[in-house]
Amino acid sequence: MGSSMHPEKRRQPRVDNNIPLKIAVMGTDLVTETRNISASGVYCRVNVFLEPMMKLRITLLLPLKKEDRVLSTKIICGGVVVRTENIIEGDGFNTAIFFNDIHPRDSRLLADFVAAVLASRDNPVKSVSV
Repeated sequence: MGSSMHPEKRRQPRVDNNIPLKIAVMGTDLVTETRNISASGVYCRVNVFLEPMMKLRITLLLPLKKEDRVLSTKIICGGVVVRTENIIEGDGFNTAIFFNDIHPRDSRLLADFVAAVLASRDNPVKSVSV
């Protein structure tokens, strides 16, 4: 069955984008980057197994273009692991994280970022104006 047979269940649009990400869990910081992102969560690769339903503290450095400069905007929020998949071809785990404690302003900023990336999909960009 192709993916066209399964309608998209996500509420928020999602884009492939590599954004610096720090995950604080049990006194340890894991540094990685997103594989994809939406206003409601991220999908990333980490080198340790994170148990589903585990609560995390997330820090994102979102690249936003303001006038002629690219600024990194820090977003700090709470998250919960919703899925962890072992990577067969190497070490690590693909991990899906839902933002369960995010300020509405930061959620809007993420939604605007995703919308801007989708709007500029024909012209690959490292940062977008929002």
